[in-house]
Amino acid sequence: MRCGDAAKGLAVLRRSLFFVSWPFFILYLLLPVYGRQIGASTVEIGLFFSAFSLMTVPMRPLIGWAVDRFGRRPFFVLGLAGYAATWVSFAFIEQVWGIVAARLLQGVSSSFVWLTAYAIVADLSAEGARGRAFGNLIQASSQGSIVGTFVGFTLLNARLSWGGQVHSAGSWQLLFLGYALASLVAFLHALWRLPETSPQHTQAAARRASANSPIVWSRPWMLLLLVTLVTGASWAMVSPILVVFLQDKLGVGIDVLSWAFLPYGLVWALLPGYLGRLADRFGRKPMMILGLVMAAVSSFVIPAVSSLVTFAALWALQALCYAAGDPAEQALVADLTGGDQRGRAYGLYVLAADLGATIGPVAGAWLYQSVSPPAPFVANAAVLALCAGLLAVWLRVPAVSPRGGGSRAPAGAK
Repeated sequence: MRCGDAAKGLAVLRRSLFFVSWPFFILYLLLPVYGRQIGASTVEIGLFFSAFSLMTVPMRPLIGWAVDRFGRRPFFVLGLAGYAATWVSFAFIEQVWGIVAARLLQGVSSSFVWLTAYAIVADLSAEGARGRAFGNLIQASSQGSIVGTFVGFTLLNARLSWGGQVHSAGSWQLLFLGYALASLVAFLHALWRLPETSPQHTQAAARRASANSPIVWSRPWMLLLLVTLVTGASWAMVSPILVVFLQDKLGVGIDVLSWAFLPYGLVWALLPGYLGRLADRFGRKPMMILGLVMAAVSSFVIPAVSSLVTFAALWALQALCYAAGDPAEQALVADLTGGDQRGRAYGLYVLAADLGATIGPVAGAWLYQSVSPPAPFVANAAVLALCAGLLAVWLRVPAVSPRGGGSRAPAGAK
């Protein structure tokens, strides 16, 4: 694939992810509210979140193998269609178990889309430009989430100003159908424009053979998976109890808190592409360590915040740290594995993160209730700092070829 074709393929991928990401952030905030609206208990609302992870964990390795064997494009397009079907389901189902089923479908769709997207970026980006490419991927999704959140709150507030009930069934239905339409746009765009990017897609027999070749379990690769698992669990300790902690400490509602998260969202929407360049220039390892250290510091300080403005600044710093480290980490997966193994490699990488995200919330809730409200934040800071030390001492990564005037062909060009 020529450089120009690779750039077009990456642009199609980013645009598709922009549209499909519209509901992501607002759903995280409002799913408990919607659960209450349809009569779900607290346990059932928890099940809404668990159902998603229940599907993603077993699906990742299977889809990774299939992506290497059969190609990237079919699974990406199918995942986008699954997202559209998810939001249609949300619009017309008002029973608890129907929503659980819709969340299961969303988990399958997420596994298809994101694992395949990582493999496509690795296929189409040059080795010395992968950090920037992965940063641009994160950036496009974050921009879509901000637009979708703005559209969603505007719609709900408009219903209220017109004299309707903001939490009426009609409001929710209109919201979810709008998100289904955005996902449909993403699906059609990818269906018409996205090329197959697998390095072996023109040689079916060779691809099937390569899909059965083992991944080399080097020490850097195993250490990366371990750190991904542990930091995923550590981050998940904090995220479910964050809003509760802030409401208890600062005495503000979710409508006010949503503004405090705005700087955090803007960092993810504007900076990952630029920060990813630093990973290409200075190496994956330094950016990963810097991101973990700074995230540890901000997590340690958060329990001491006494104002919403201070929290907004600290949480934006947290986003800045992860926006610097995540593209480097995702690019390192491609650096450590071969082109014909990227689907399985990213399947294992995301599986490690998902396993951590499944374990972390339970630990965080226990620390919050049994030890003290600041305990999950302090534990998160300690774990992140420990992982930074492990990477500093033990991680040995391959040298990254710098991007030189376009002379290097993208991965998969041969």
